[in-house]
Parts: sequence; structure tokens; C-alpha cells
Amino acid sequence: MAYLVEQLINGVCQGAIYALFAIGYTIIVGVVGLVSFTYGEVIMLGAFAALYTATLSGGNIFLTIVMSFLASGVTGIVIHKVCYEHFFEAARYISLICTIGMSMLVKNLVQIFCGSETKPMPAMIRSGGIRLGSYQVTYVQIAVILVVVVLCTILSVFLNRTRQGIILRAVSQDRKAAGMVGIDVNRATLLGNVIGCGIGGVAGMLYALYYGSLSASMGGMATMKAFSSSVLGGLVDTPASAAGGLLIGILENFGVALFASSFRDMIAFVFLIIVLIFFPKGLRISGRRRGK
Repeated sequence: MAYLVEQLINGVCQGAIYALFAIGYTIIVGVVGLVSFTYGEVIMLGAFAALYTATLSGGNIFLTIVMSFLASGVTGIVIHKVCYEHFFEAARYISLICTIGMSMLVKNLVQIFCGSETKPMPAMIRSGGIRLGSYQVTYVQIAVILVVVVLCTILSVFLNRTRQGIILRAVSQDRKAAGMVGIDVNRATLLGNVIGCGIGGVAGMLYALYYGSLSASMGGMATMKAFSSSVLGGLVDTPASAAGGLLIGILENFGVALFASSFRDMIAFVFLIIVLIFFPKGLRISGRRRGK
């Protein structure tokens, strides 16, 4: 019983990171309107930015979070300019192919300049934790959950209480109608891509911090978890996508506890298949429906 409770705690923490993966991916797909295959590399760049920032700053976690967001956000600008901006009225497969090519380019550049081996992440949180009865929650787990909660709160306030946030929501619901009322759709999609990529970068930083390592090939796993989680929200509903990430994290840890660690990544695929069978259009926790 104690082992299962421990796995539940681990699953919630890991699921919080997956939820952040999904939130960033959902913002990109919802606002831009196109599926991205570069998101995993964006997450990976955020992790590498965290690695070098933590090394140079002596483990300053606040500066590391900011630099991860900025590095991935700037990458989002490049991706938007190269893969999206000129292809909104073209066939969807064109931008899709562009993102695949961009993904391969970024991954290979990182392998050339940073190496392909797995690198250790500097410890920015002291060891130990808080004991709750016979269970212990580590300081790293507490830090991860706090960062996710704070970031989600800031994002919620931005999307619901600010002018730019409301514009992003309008564009995500119906791009043509937003353009007809005078909204600069291209600028809005750029901003949405930057925010989504920045969130992905912070998620990459938290993933590297939680597991203590990172590599240039971590993007493939991140993309799979982000996409599988987002499917629960139909790729456009942020709360449902976040719930999908949290659920996958919990299921993965229980799968490891009950079966074997080799089942960890397979669980995300099983989750994806089940959601597509029973909820092909996803869930709508926020009640938002996207226009055509």
C-alpha cells in the first residue's frame, strides 16, 4: 500500500510536467491551427538552456526558468516565420512537412554543438523533503508542482483578463471572424506560438530537473507525451489536455509499479488509442468550441 501511495505522488509530479507539455502544445495548435512536429525539439532546447544557465549562474532556479522560456520562445518565432507564416492559406501538409524538417535540423544542430550523449542536470534544489506520515515528498517534487501551478495561474490570468489573451482566444475559436473584426491574426498566431513554445521550454527544464539528466534525443518522447495528452482535449481544450497529461503521469507510475518499467512509454500509446476510440473529438472541460 505504501508503495502505491508513493507511486501516486510520483505520478502526480510527473503528470504535472506532462500537463505543462500538453498546455504548451494545445496553445500552439489552438491558436496557430496547425499541428507541429517541432514541439519536442522546443522542449529539448528549453532543457539545454536550463543546463547552461544553471551551470553559469550557480543553480539559480528563477533565472533558469526565465532563460528556458526565452530560449524556446525565440525558437517559436523562428518556427513561425519559417514553417507557418507563409502557409496559412496553403494545404496543411506543407507546413507539416516544414515542421518535420525543422525538427530534424534543430535536433542535428544540437547534437553537433552540444553532443549526443546524455548530460547530467545540475542540482538546483537541495536534497531531502517533507515527510507526511510514512511518506516523503521531495523538495524537487514540491518545486516542480509549485512552478507548474504558478505558471498555469499566470497563463489563466493572461488568457482571461488581458486584451492580448482575449485576442488569442478569439483567434483560436475562429480565425476568419477574428480577422474580419480587425484583429491582426498573423501577430496573434506569432504570440500564441511564442507562448506555447516558451511553456514547452519551461516544461523541458522541469523534466530535466526532475530526472537529473537531458539529451538531444529527448524530443521524441516529449512530443509523444504532449500529443497523447492533448488528444483528450481535442488538441484545442487546455484544461482537458492538462488533465490528460496528469492522468498519463499517474497511469505510467502505476504501470511501472504493477508490471515493469518497460511498459512506461507504451502506456501513453494505449491512452491515445483509448481516447481516440471513445472520445474521438476529445473532451471540452472549458466549454470552448473551435470555429471552422
